[in-house]
Amino acid sequence: MLLSMATLQDYRDERLRKLAELRALGVDPYPARADRTHMTSDIVGRFDELQGQTVTVTGRIMGIRKFGKLAFIVLRDQSGQVQLFLHAPDVAETDGPKGIIGMKQLPLLDSGDFVEATGEVIKTQTGEVSVGVTTLRLLTKSLRPLPAELTDKEQRLRRRYVDMAVNQDVRERFVRRSHFWKATRDFLVERGFVEINNPVLEATAGGADANPFVTHMDALDQDFYLRISHELPLKRLLVAGYEKVFDIGPRFRNENYSEEHLPEHVAMEWYWAYADWEMGMELTEQMIRYIVDQTWGTRQFTLSDGKQVDFGKDDEHFPRISFVEVLKNEYSIDVFESSMEDIAAKLKENGLEVEKKDNRQRSLDKLWKKYRKTIAGPVFLVDMPTFMQPLAKVQPGNPKLTEQFNLVFGGSEMCKAFSELNDPIDQYNRFLEQQKLRDAGDDEAQMMDIDYVEALEYAMPPACGLGFSERVFWSLEGVSAREGVSFPQLRHEIDETTKSIYPDIKLG
Repeated sequence: MLLSMATLQDYRDERLRKLAELRALGVDPYPARADRTHMTSDIVGRFDELQGQTVTVTGRIMGIRKFGKLAFIVLRDQSGQVQLFLHAPDVAETDGPKGIIGMKQLPLLDSGDFVEATGEVIKTQTGEVSVGVTTLRLLTKSLRPLPAELTDKEQRLRRRYVDMAVNQDVRERFVRRSHFWKATRDFLVERGFVEINNPVLEATAGGADANPFVTHMDALDQDFYLRISHELPLKRLLVAGYEKVFDIGPRFRNENYSEEHLPEHVAMEWYWAYADWEMGMELTEQMIRYIVDQTWGTRQFTLSDGKQVDFGKDDEHFPRISFVEVLKNEYSIDVFESSMEDIAAKLKENGLEVEKKDNRQRSLDKLWKKYRKTIAGPVFLVDMPTFMQPLAKVQPGNPKLTEQFNLVFGGSEMCKAFSELNDPIDQYNRFLEQQKLRDAGDDEAQMMDIDYVEALEYAMPPACGLGFSERVFWSLEGVSAREGVSFPQLRHEIDETTKSIYPDIKLG
């Protein structure tokens, strides 16, 4: 846990004293350069090869023990940790201008400091792989000690840099998160997709049912929306002549926090000209398997709620379930014919909220989401009604249903995709229907985007598109949304310790 205010101030005052003494010796406690030759994992993992060679390692001091003319320092870098062995006769004396710290001044160093150590790769008498230090340089003096452990959730999220420094599993999670997005990018690039990053600020928010954030651009004296989806700009690129495009980046939805949702999160969408939803489903199966292989090295997962998810073999296809049939079989609701009164009664019967602004689309979605929680998956949800999806083509011979599929696993919809609607007149009419929902009070209904309709009039080829967010990663990691991002948004506050340390600055 973090130290109390009084204890932290005592530690900080002592470290400030050491800082002053180092400066008096001519040591720059924050030099600009380090000259590392090897990572700590190299020393440990390649000992037979490196034994007897002189190396330079850098990292954070995790612990110091001094016994007369001997000292031992545990040094950690991103790759791991190694022991530094210091024998006084072999260690260079303090040289302030060079930043070198000798044995006599070793007490001026603390856990948390960053140092550079040069010496021979050896094994100590106890058989531990070490660097026999001849030169020790200070790289950064720490003023606050790292806690031995940090378990308080509020403190972990507020000081995530401490959380990552102390909890290795948290630090490694974000390495996997990087691998997750790299695998996504590599999969698409290897198949001829071009990554094009489109602007986050949009004159019209579209591509999803969500409430947008609004901001103002002084240069144009106009309000803009932070994008809620990557979709419509990418489909404009299909009009422009690109055939395979994708974008990875943040999107923003001004909605509540939940275990599965953050108002700001990273997402990916791809669009593939001359492909339909059947081709999209096949590509999605290949993509998710590639991503889990590259990120976790397995296709079998046990999620945080105990659900077992297996993405299967390459030649297997995910099962399909029908939205229409689910609501009929589970709730005796006909998606198209049941009255709003009947649907509201089913909501109440299943303990779901009935709101004054609820419309057919929102009410049916609530029923589906309750059933969805029972699905381990992976499965493809199909047969989405046309009135619930204003951007998808309809199924041949059945205009009430769209060519849409959602990848479902772990009780959540993880990917949404469909054969893209490219009929400008049909698209315009569907936008009008969405506008009626907005006028009736549905702030999440899609806005009329007449510029997009105009783009479609220049002709967009038939295409399939898909999007997913980092919720896929959170789910397979078995963590909540806030645990799954590096620095989650929290209500801003300054603790009393910080206020007391910086009394001359107004901190709120």
